[in-house]
Amino acid sequence: MQVDEPDVVEIHAPATCLGCAGDLTEAGVVSVERRQVFDLPKIRLRVTEHRIEHRRCACGQVTAATPSGVPAAPAQYGPRLKSLAVYLLTRQHLPYERCAELLADCLDADADVATATLLGWAGQAADALAPHTEAVRRQLIECEVVGFDETGTRIAGRTCWVHTACTRSLTLYQVHAKRGVQAFEAMGVLPQFTGVAVHDGWKPYKTYTRTAHALCNAHHLRELAAVVENAPAGRPEDWAGDLVALLVDTWDEIKDIRSAHPHATGFTVDALERLTARYEEIIAAGRNLHPPRAPGEPRRKRGKAANLLDRLDTERDQVLRFAFDWRVPFDNNTSEQAIRMAKIQQKISGGWRTALGAERFFAVRGYLSTAAKQGRNLLDAITRLFDGRGAWIPTPA
Repeated sequence: MQVDEPDVVEIHAPATCLGCAGDLTEAGVVSVERRQVFDLPKIRLRVTEHRIEHRRCACGQVTAATPSGVPAAPAQYGPRLKSLAVYLLTRQHLPYERCAELLADCLDADADVATATLLGWAGQAADALAPHTEAVRRQLIECEVVGFDETGTRIAGRTCWVHTACTRSLTLYQVHAKRGVQAFEAMGVLPQFTGVAVHDGWKPYKTYTRTAHALCNAHHLRELAAVVENAPAGRPEDWAGDLVALLVDTWDEIKDIRSAHPHATGFTVDALERLTARYEEIIAAGRNLHPPRAPGEPRRKRGKAANLLDRLDTERDQVLRFAFDWRVPFDNNTSEQAIRMAKIQQKISGGWRTALGAERFFAVRGYLSTAAKQGRNLLDAITRLFDGRGAWIPTPA
């Protein structure tokens, strides 16, 4: 949309008449057509020279000024340029060399910013985030519902693991050589968490018995759909399709009720009894095809459909927790979306060369993810790490 006060106005006047070719230099203006072009100005680094005065007192003592935020180096880059570089590296996944190239091309700089300089800025930003990271950890421990997820990545040529704990307003990452309880302990959320943990069916999460657990039903829908598709001819797995319908219909009903009644907090007792009865009926139908596992029977010999049915049967409370407790989401998509970017970074840059580099990357990434969720300007959030204001601390939800 056009603006009332443009930054620059250029006047374009016709020189000669299209009819008689007469001179229009002194002709009157009868109307003006306005066309506005929105574009970036030419960008170049702005150099501010700080002249530090040294003054001699009557007593003979010479005192130099001490300007805030101006290091002693005779030439240096400022906080906004540093924040832009860290933003490109951690939020937009640019490799270091491409980031240096972009800064040189876009800023009309006389010399390229060295990749080693970029690496130093990323480390400086991460090192300033300790207060923020600890605040997010404490807030997650106090939350009612938190999602957890993990994924493998390559660090220093080895497979390591990135774990996340997050809500709609907070994100925390933990890089660890192990996938499991050791990483959970290092992250420091699950050991003290007493709310509802939303996750997939991976067993190490169940180590924490003070925590209530809810299983991600997006995983279940995919697994159930695979059971239906791979059912042998003449032996359809109807129970799997029926359970998909029950779960999806229940979640749709919750959303419809919330839309019509924003303050609704749950189903009636009768509705929950009907849901439970229908769930048990579907599981019983599945048991006609896949009887319960006999003591000592290896899981690997039972097949995916039978093992899935075992989990849906024995952990039905965790499967249906979203229906009994409307604070709990149907799936774990918030965590899965938060962890997915680790794969994006790995595809672009091929992993991390050092564990320290990975830890720094995910510290900044968690900071920016939390800032984005809470509506903060990301460049300003990073600039705080360089201009003396310190890391932004999120307000507890």
